[in-house]
Amino acid sequence: MTFVDHLEELRWHITRSLIAVIVGGIVVFINIDWVFDHIITGPLQKDFFSYTALCDLGRWMKLGDSLCLPPPQSQLQTTAFGSEFMSSITISFMSGFIIAFPYIFWEMWRFIKPALSPRELKNTRGAIIWVSFFFFMGTAFGYYLLAPFTFSFLSNYTIGTSHVLEARPTLADYLENLVDIIIGAALAFQLPIISSVLTKIGIITPTFLKTYRKYAYVAILIISAIITPSPDWMSQMIVFVPLAILYEFSVLISNRIYKADQKKMKEWE
Repeated sequence: MTFVDHLEELRWHITRSLIAVIVGGIVVFINIDWVFDHIITGPLQKDFFSYTALCDLGRWMKLGDSLCLPPPQSQLQTTAFGSEFMSSITISFMSGFIIAFPYIFWEMWRFIKPALSPRELKNTRGAIIWVSFFFFMGTAFGYYLLAPFTFSFLSNYTIGTSHVLEARPTLADYLENLVDIIIGAALAFQLPIISSVLTKIGIITPTFLKTYRKYAYVAILIISAIITPSPDWMSQMIVFVPLAILYEFSVLISNRIYKADQKKMKEWE
């Protein structure tokens, strides 16, 4: 195929992906009231699952109310006539993207697949399933853990003691932060996939990941401290542990792939 033919093929893959996003977005837009009340504003509500579950977990662990997060105290507002409509479009589009992600990745995979050798195809078997799995795991982690911690801290943080300031975040600002948290966590959970790919092409090795493990843990601790500014170490551990497990899982995957490649090279020699 010529370069132009490749561009034409890519255009159709992108077009079909956009259609899938639009279809998912339309379904969400039709049910926008329910989605907004029960999903989008969930982290702002006192009875949100994460607030009650963390509180119950802390009491079960005999820690009292140390894991009980104070629900956000802010009331969202809009400052323009079209804000609510544009926010509905944003919610529908981003929800459509998350719903259609497996299909989007499948379309991109179909475009790349013809360029791979039989050995590469064999090594990437199940890629769609694993990429989608970690994407949705990251989405859930961002929505149920990072978002409640972030909004709880930011909405209850105050400057000074005169109480002359009153936080009134806009709906657009809230949606921007929520999208950044969820998509950011979804991308962060692709670390095992990235690790496997980089190991297969020889950029990183298990030794490299093990050597820099201590630096990675420091980085994860800093991220956890930023996400959970509370001095309570248990709150920080709730964020640190999943990220650390994700890193160790990446090391295991890299080690397995590296040993398999080394074994094949010895057999070839």
